[in-house]
Formats: sequence, structure tokens, C-alpha cells
Amino acid sequence: MTQERIALVTGANKGLGFATARLLAQRGLTVLLGSRDAAKGEQAVLALQREGLQAQLAVIDVTDDASVTSAVSRIDIEYGHLDVLVNNAGVLIRRPALLVTADEMRIEFETNVFGMVRVVHGMLPLLRRAPDPRIVNVSSDSASFANTADPDSMFGASHESFVYSATKAAVNMLTLKYAHAFLADPTLRHVKINAVTPGYTATDLNGFRGSKSPEEGATAAVRWATVGADGTTGGFFDDSGRVPW
Repeated sequence: MTQERIALVTGANKGLGFATARLLAQRGLTVLLGSRDAAKGEQAVLALQREGLQAQLAVIDVTDDASVTSAVSRIDIEYGHLDVLVNNAGVLIRRPALLVTADEMRIEFETNVFGMVRVVHGMLPLLRRAPDPRIVNVSSDSASFANTADPDSMFGASHESFVYSATKAAVNMLTLKYAHAFLADPTLRHVKINAVTPGYTATDLNGFRGSKSPEEGATAAVRWATVGADGTTGGFFDDSGRVPW
């Protein structure tokens, strides 16, 4: 088994995921840049390699069992373990809440929730073998019930992220449940898992209207992806600290 520290970031060929991959590589990790589109992923990898960073392409579609299984097999063969998993791949479809049907909800849940679970489940054997494995699930400010409860707040007043907010709230709960399950399993107690929100970051999800750069938005994910053995597990954080559930 290679002694390199290996990180996989899903949805990393652009935006927040790419910034997260770059920051992790700058910290000395070998980053597997996850991308559904091999051509776009390869261009992103080349950009990091030109900076002298250790990066490789990992073609992975989080909505497809065979794709995730293939990625797991490749990482197992080439590296034998996985130190960091950042579940960044996500979809936001803006549509007024009162027009959304149950069937329309499936697209966002398939990527944001089921995709996250699919990847965590697949990568667990590789994470189990790492000395200090970390999982970071990228969530959202809009997943916070405390933030959304006030109807006059930005999150309470925004109804077009109806499904997205629900998927990220599910991600938060699953993160907490995973944390408890890991602590109860002697072979997984060393795995720390946390949810993070990048804040209002300028990406294609919001038409690049965010006030933060992708690099600023990636800060929380990188912090919790590299937190020490004394760090928290099962929390929800931004770059300033805890975010209320």
C-alpha cells in the first residue's frame, strides 16, 4: 500500500470542487479529481499539474453504481487506501416550490443524497485502511433549519431552492448518523466525518452571483478534510465555525 496521502474530490473539474482539489494538493496530498466528463476532468488535472501539484483524473458519476465501483477498484489497485473523501458533486435546479412535483425532486436527490451515500459506501473499505481518514460532505447554508425558519431571511424567503435545501438537510442528518455509526464500529472509529457549507460562493449553481470566491468557499472543506485526531466528528461548519442545524 502506497504511503501517499490520497484525496478524492467529486465534482471537481470546476468551481468549488476544483478549488478544493487545488488547496488539498497544495497541502501535499495526491488529489484524485473526480469528474463525470473525462475530457473536462483531464483539462482540470492538467491545470493543477502545470502548477506542480500531484493530481490525477478519477472518472466518476456519483449517480451510477458501475461508475463508482470502477473508481473504487482503480483507487484500490493504484493506491490501496483513501485518506480523504470530499463529497462535493451536487445539482441545483431552480424552480418555484409550489410547482415542484415528486418526480422532479428525484434528480437532485439522486446526486446530492443518494450519490453521496453511494460514494461513501463504496469507498469505506479504502477509508478503513487509512491511518486518519476524513470525509467531508459539502452542504449549504440553506440546509440550516435555524437559518430558514425566519420567513423574512434570505433562506426563508427563497423558495426556488426548495428541493436543493431539502437534499442538503438530508446530507446533514446522514453525516451525523454516519458519525455515530463510525464511532460504534471498532474498525471505523478513526474515521471523522463532517458537513460543511461554503457560504454564498460564486459558482455556476448560483449564476456566479456569490460574494465569495471558490477558493474562499473551499476553506471549510479543506480544514475538516485535514483536521487532526483531536478534531470533531459529526458537525456542521462554515469557515467561521459551527453552523446551527
